Amino acid sequence: MHPAARLQFERMIDEYVRWRAVPESDRSPAPAWWWGPAIAVRGSFQSLAPEWCAKLGLPEQASYAAATDIFLKAFAGQTAVPWPFNFPGTPTSPDATDVRELQPQPSDDSAFHA
Repeated sequence: MHPAARLQFERMIDEYVRWRAVPESDRSPAPAWWWGPAIAVRGSFQSLAPEWCAKLGLPEQASYAAATDIFLKAFAGQTAVPWPFNFPGTPTSPDATDVRELQPQPSDDSAFHA
């Protein structure tokens, strides 16, 4: 498995744990950015790391394909995806970030004319 795919999947697992920690009534829809990395490893029957299996509630030696099923089931019946600042909670939940709190950052110094 390509190291980048493994790294993205590890990031997704950590996000999934954060997402599941939010009460279901306050939880945002599953984020669309999980879709690509999940599909990328869908056919891999390589075993997940034991700590990843534990985080996902899978038996030890579960495969990436089994873990992918968890992510794909999170999308079932979903008709919308959250904005990144509404993840992992809904805009009214305490876990949501208020976008107004974010400070604008210039992409580079050429944006400012002296």
